[in-house]
Amino acid sequence: MTTAGARLEGIGITRRYGGLTAVDDVSVVAEPGRVTALIGPNGAGKTTLFQCLTGAERPDAGRVVLDDRDITALSPDARARLGIGRTFQRLAVFPTMTVADNLGVGAENREPGNGLVRNGKSLLGIFGFPMVDTARHQRKVDETLTLLRLDGVRDMPAGALPTGTLRLVELGRALCNDPSVLLLDEPASGLDTNETDNLQHVIRQVAASGVAVLLVEHDVDLVFGVADMVYAMAEGRLIASGRPDDVRAHPAVQAAYLDVTAAER
Repeated sequence: MTTAGARLEGIGITRRYGGLTAVDDVSVVAEPGRVTALIGPNGAGKTTLFQCLTGAERPDAGRVVLDDRDITALSPDARARLGIGRTFQRLAVFPTMTVADNLGVGAENREPGNGLVRNGKSLLGIFGFPMVDTARHQRKVDETLTLLRLDGVRDMPAGALPTGTLRLVELGRALCNDPSVLLLDEPASGLDTNETDNLQHVIRQVAASGVAVLLVEHDVDLVFGVADMVYAMAEGRLIASGRPDDVRAHPAVQAAYLDVTAAER
């Protein structure tokens, strides 16, 4: 089923920490139905820019716009209610809950209203006044488990699983919330080759459904294999942007990042 995607744009984002400018007047766009990637060496400012887009940090200058709405001042929770989903560089799963129940949290958050309203609906359900479409939520969980090839571990507690699998669990929870924009923070970290191949397939399917996907990732093979648009950063500034092949061949990107990455392999 096609998802109604949204356009997320960071316009002239600047973020300072004291005398250090971590992000210096950077503009990026994630378009519906396309995969946009942000690459660069450690310390380039990628994570800081990502945090500004998610609302975890407030830029000192610039704006974050979702379609035609300025969301710069909105909290991460408010952005999530508008359809911005995300994963985390540091895993954020519920270790004692099963994989299916972890995904179920995302499905339940699809309900309209703030947290108080959603909790009220859950309480009414406990007292025999069902207000939540649990069957619809379960269908979404089942579909996502199949997409991510997690059916075999659906009833296992998340805390018993390896890091690579937990990356997929966290992605699944974000997908169950039906995002119109999906922000992925190093989703391939800890994944083996087969899991990374599966992740690439999933990202393509998500974008094909209409979602705008933006990922920050160090795995250049994954990036250049899946991205439609690539932005490259170094020392807080944008040094190149465009189609993957053009960015890969850009001299500044070669010097600042790709040559170093190749040497580390």
